[in-house]
Amino acid sequence: MDATALDLTPRGSVSIETLVNGPVQTNSYAVISNGECLIVDPAWEGESLVEHIRAEYPDVHVLGAVCTHGHADHVGGIAGVRAAIGAGALYELCDKDAAVPHANIEEQRAMWGIETPDPGDPTRLLAEGDTVELGDICLQVIEVPGHTPGGIVLFAATKQGNIAFVGDTLFPGSHGRTDLAGGDEAAIMRSLSKLARLLPADTTCLVGHGPSTTMQAELEHNPFML
Repeated sequence: MDATALDLTPRGSVSIETLVNGPVQTNSYAVISNGECLIVDPAWEGESLVEHIRAEYPDVHVLGAVCTHGHADHVGGIAGVRAAIGAGALYELCDKDAAVPHANIEEQRAMWGIETPDPGDPTRLLAEGDTVELGDICLQVIEVPGHTPGGIVLFAATKQGNIAFVGDTLFPGSHGRTDLAGGDEAAIMRSLSKLARLLPADTTCLVGHGPSTTMQAELEHNPFML
């Protein structure tokens, strides 16, 4: 798997609020820079997420959402986000995961009885090397298949330090499950190795569920980081 060269030049300022929500306690993130906000992985009740952000940050314009992968517990709030924002709301997802949301919504309904609103079609399909501009920061797209075929990490070098939204690819001391449809254990191991090469050690890794970690901690303690 070829590694994309990242731009490590610190650029812009960012503030991040973690919003734990949805039936499996997903970490949704309100990412705010220079008056603009994107929601990373709106798990559930998208209208409420947008209302909260608007109430807490009244001078911030919520643009929409970008998802690290297409599982229902990471796109379940997209329909609500789009309804709350209206025309022009962003919904960005890796092109290789375009078919995942509908299939996984059906899978989660069958497995756990969870009803999830269909997010509709993405407004933009992302691929390795793309960037997502937000305020005065730049989120760089890294493809990390394994948990799903089109999982991505969103990396930004900011004035506050390096950050990466890693979704369900990486967890402290572990990695995401690969037993759901489209999962691939060998692929996720390659993706973890790719992240070990690409991400600076001081990168804060904001995960899909549970506490955040750093790349340094994972390089030292995660047996799956090769």
